Amino acid sequence: MIVALAMIALIGVQDRPAWTWTLYEGDTVVLAQEVPDTPRLSVTFECLPGSSVARLTFYEGRGGVPGPARVTAGEAAAPVELEARPRALALRTDHPVFTAFAARGRMAVTTGDADTMIDVETTHIDKLRRFVALCSG
Repeated sequence: MIVALAMIALIGVQDRPAWTWTLYEGDTVVLAQEVPDTPRLSVTFECLPGSSVARLTFYEGRGGVPGPARVTAGEAAAPVELEARPRALALRTDHPVFTAFAARGRMAVTTGDADTMIDVETTHIDKLRRFVALCSG
């Protein structure tokens, strides 16, 4: 019985989607947290190369309540407006929040009492830094 339960638990872990960060370079630059080979996205950062403005879009019900929001990374913070459809906001890549995000890979978007965390694992931090370099002008 214990072996059967352990196998069911292991199968459940293996069935979970493998979320990863992918960088797409072209007319626009996109850093996406996605399940590869599926249409499933968690968040995307998108910019025009050299524009210094990144648009963060939330998917799968993430992002909090539309309206005034606060973005924080490290000690830096910025007020932003979270759009309703799609849940999105814009932030300059040369802002201290984005600089701290690129350094540590962790950023929070706070709307009301809700925090939405964005974590870029250490193994993918170079993709985030490449995104910032391509977007910055």
